Amino acid sequence: MAKLDRETIVVEALDLLDDLGLAEVSTRRLAKRLGVEQPSLYWHFPNKNALLSAMAEAVMAVHATAPLPTPGDDWREWLLENSRSFRRALLMHRDGARLHAGSRPQGEDLSRALHKFQFLVSSGLSERDARLAMLTISQFTVGSVLEEQAATEAGNAADGGLDHAEAFEDGLTLIVDSLVSRADR
Repeated sequence: MAKLDRETIVVEALDLLDDLGLAEVSTRRLAKRLGVEQPSLYWHFPNKNALLSAMAEAVMAVHATAPLPTPGDDWREWLLENSRSFRRALLMHRDGARLHAGSRPQGEDLSRALHKFQFLVSSGLSERDARLAMLTISQFTVGSVLEEQAATEAGNAADGGLDHAEAFEDGLTLIVDSLVSRADR
């Protein structure tokens, strides 16, 4: 058994998530999987919500390393690629969208979000439109992945053969085209 630390616990919790799904993740199951008593986990995480937050942050780690926009970037292309990166991160883990839903950026993630917001504003979007763009695309992406993961869990029968990647791209284009229209006014 490796030394029990936060990182080890989160990695094992994500493996548990991938194996069983979010509804089955419990500190009892995780402790058993790690070969420790359940109270040992509370030394590192005061409660299950703290553990779930750390798991959500770990899921987003790959997206958090995506390049930040620079002044010379085309805001439309950057926004599309940033949204695709977000989607890929959520899809890397079973129930990734459910785990992420409701979380809010903090610390370095908040700094990155503010940088992205300022980039959109400096590219010509109003503050209101930049804020709405980030919120709308975030919620669209989480919802899209949530539906895709639910369909996968149900054996794809529930979605009528929908191509989720294509539907995501079409919806994303619709949002960005609307922003372009608003910015041009």
